[in-house]
Amino acid sequence: MANSFIFADEAGCFTFKRKQGASKYFILCTVSAENWNIDGALLNLRRKICLESEPDRDKLHATSDLQEVRNLVFELLAKQDFRIDATILEKSKAQDQLRESHATFYRYAWYYHFKKVGADHARQYDKMLITAAALGEKKTRAAFKESVNLAVQQILPRDRWEVAFHDSAKDPLLWAADYCAWAIQKKWERNDVRSYDLIKQKIRSEFDLFRSSQTHFY
Repeated sequence: MANSFIFADEAGCFTFKRKQGASKYFILCTVSAENWNIDGALLNLRRKICLESEPDRDKLHATSDLQEVRNLVFELLAKQDFRIDATILEKSKAQDQLRESHATFYRYAWYYHFKKVGADHARQYDKMLITAAALGEKKTRAAFKESVNLAVQQILPRDRWEVAFHDSAKDPLLWAADYCAWAIQKKWERNDVRSYDLIKQKIRSEFDLFRSSQTHFY
């Protein structure tokens, strides 16, 4: 069997209170592909944007990109062959112990996300590299990376995987994960499916982790 490469990003914040600007949901999103056409296509798009208007641009990032750039990215993604998986956590339904630290909550999200995604990939591939977009300041990134390690090792033998935590500018597949997470967040937070509809055929799973719970803890 071949190896698997999984790229992850998240949407939403770690603010656990009802206030303006705080997201209702935390969304963990991963993308994976059988070929690397998407990689080259995104790099070429970035180079085109650099040539035409932004020579110092080092990545594509949905939140800060202009709508005209988003249109180009989603048009490109719609034509590519890749898999999207997302786990949705309505933050107010998470019990207090799951919110004791940002790293704890992140580990919980990763465990339930990877419980399905990891099992699917383990059946098809020898070993997987899980690359997550680096979170937080330098001093906190180690804690977030350890959260991913702890979650994954509960699901798969240690010799089946490696975890990398990279700045999102370093890999075009992290740009794809960012854009997909952003589109899914727009659907859940605002019922805005304009971008979501362009990628929905590629979504293998979209799991609302607390869907059966009616209890809110804040």
